[in-house]
Amino acid sequence: MSQQSLEHATGCSMHEPFALQVLGDSMEPEFPDRCIVIIEPGDHCRDGMYIFAEVEGVRWFRAYRHDPDGREWLIALNDLYPEIELTGLQWQVLGVIIQRNVRRKVKHYKYGVGETQAPQVPLTDLTGRG
Repeated sequence: MSQQSLEHATGCSMHEPFALQVLGDSMEPEFPDRCIVIIEPGDHCRDGMYIFAEVEGVRWFRAYRHDPDGREWLIALNDLYPEIELTGLQWQVLGVIIQRNVRRKVKHYKYGVGETQAPQVPLTDLTGRG
């Protein structure tokens, strides 16, 4: 299916959860290299969710953070990788991670009201503005 037909697809399959394999260590230790994640397609997210997003044409798996001042970031769990500040960039949520499978050990991520939230990823202020 071409990129253009994907953008205009309306079939129910475009709304079904799908699996991807994590490549690399940017989301370790929670999501080790080569683990499988299940993504529920959608275009909304909240602070603290693990998401699959497209930023300026590049797709990322990261934790989403939103601060009280309205600034937004994608955060890698591995400190070796930089934060991606989303303010002023063209970006969209493609889906939310709802499950992880590491060597047949499954962990579910629930984000609804009153349910267990994903761990909060700390923000690091790199601006010096405190």
